[in-house]
Amino acid sequence: MSEIESTVGQQVQGDITEYDDPNAPWNQAWDQEGGIADWNGDVIKEFRENSGEVGGAYAGGELILLTTTGAKSGKRHTTPLGPLYRDDVMYVSSFVEDKYPAWWHNIQANPQVTIELRDKTCRATGTVLEGEAYDEFASWVLTDNPLLADLQSKIDRPIPLVVLTLDSER
Repeated sequence: MSEIESTVGQQVQGDITEYDDPNAPWNQAWDQEGGIADWNGDVIKEFRENSGEVGGAYAGGELILLTTTGAKSGKRHTTPLGPLYRDDVMYVSSFVEDKYPAWWHNIQANPQVTIELRDKTCRATGTVLEGEAYDEFASWVLTDNPLLADLQSKIDRPIPLVVLTLDSER
């Protein structure tokens, strides 16, 4: 991770300590039918116009844009995510309760991804952790990240964990 600085120990939202916190960004964007609002388009636009800086619920936090290839459609999909770090290892997870996110399924089908971080674009490989690798990493994550630990205590399936390894910059 030569060009990308680690943010070990930084919390994006220092005052959010529980998954159910109504101030958490993932608990604020609901449409009138009770579904999650489509907010990614505006976040992606703002990210690209401001070298990775965005306001609103994500102000002051680090975001990446993760572009995957659709497992079924073959189309490119870009999703804003908050990267997490274990030393120099970048990983991502999700606060979606009822299913694994589309980007997780896409990475299982095609691990070649693109990551935009600040003003850099990098090719990367996403690794969906499974088996012993998952167990070891999840043990550390659930000790280190109280928000993910809180979510894990409320759902029956394992939280998704994907390690992102940068291939090269372009």
